Amino acid sequence: MTGRPRVDTAQLMELLSVSLGAYYGDFTVAAASENLTASQGKALTVLRRGPAAMNALAETLTCDASNMTGIVDRLEKRGLVRREPSASDRRVKNVVLTAEGESVTDAIRAKMRATQDGLDRLSDQDRDSLYTLLERVFVAQPAV
Repeated sequence: MTGRPRVDTAQLMELLSVSLGAYYGDFTVAAASENLTASQGKALTVLRRGPAAMNALAETLTCDASNMTGIVDRLEKRGLVRREPSASDRRVKNVVLTAEGESVTDAIRAKMRATQDGLDRLSDQDRDSLYTLLERVFVAQPAV
């Protein structure tokens, strides 16, 4: 049987590493163009999905809670986020993206030309397939 050899997990992991490196580099340059560090940009991106408690935000970004406080302080000073007490636990502060924060997040994504250009080269069918696969691998939880 002739055909392409089967791709193993190590090869997939290597390609993911290369892909994520390219994405992260593109993201870092775009965030810097908005006078943000990569960590600040990542925080805004996470908050674009919805408000998050400080501890959950730190966990998602895999950083120390004290570091997260500094990141949020700087974002809040620029008017990109605000802190609000949690409705269910007044001891917990949720971080919420402001309208200005949404605009900056959109600007970062719009400036990620290398990533945009790569994804634009995909057909609609390939884009749908990639979305489905990434969702299955990284988002969807297996049935218990």
